[in-house]
Amino acid sequence: MPKWAKMIVGILLLPVCAGAVKALVLVLGMTRRAEMMWVAALGGAACWLAIFLLLPKPMRVYVFGHELTHVLWTWLFGGRVKRFKTSASGGHVVVTKNNFLIALAPYFFPLYVVLIILCFAIGHLIWGWERHLVWFHFLIGMAYCFHITLTAHILQTQQTDITSQGYLFSCVIIFLGNISVWLIGVPLLTREVSVLTSLGLWMRESGDFLLRLRQWF
Repeated sequence: MPKWAKMIVGILLLPVCAGAVKALVLVLGMTRRAEMMWVAALGGAACWLAIFLLLPKPMRVYVFGHELTHVLWTWLFGGRVKRFKTSASGGHVVVTKNNFLIALAPYFFPLYVVLIILCFAIGHLIWGWERHLVWFHFLIGMAYCFHITLTAHILQTQQTDITSQGYLFSCVIIFLGNISVWLIGVPLLTREVSVLTSLGLWMRESGDFLLRLRQWF
């Protein structure tokens, strides 16, 4: 798909972005009783933010996760990886298949958060880690803040993943990917609202926004 067509798609998706924001506000309002989860997660986020601001940035760890995300999404779409290279200054992969999701996945898919969830799920299944739930939420907050801060950091320099897809289209997809993580992850972590309810609110608010646009024009 040419970049001009992707730009049009990006513009058409803007009402979906607006609906997602409104839905997330509503979902967060429904989870106010989950204080323990929020306190632990925000504590982890604050801990990482202090590390990010005061200590050298672990770019090798971030770049490895970034390139590994390209690999995982390539495999998801049936492609193969021919070359994988990472360093503190950057990295790249050579794959047999590429699309906008493979190119942009590292900017919205929090790989280390997913790894923490998988580790905890296995540990809970084997050893019953319910008593460690507060530390699980703490690590989730820390890992997600790691993803957000270092993604924002590398976006200060030109990224071929972004330029290859077009800036507007890339920004919209990255925004929708990240807010999708919230609209799915918050219900799963807090257990105060279902994922289906969260996604239903997203659809409803997007539709309402489109109706308001029709009235304006």
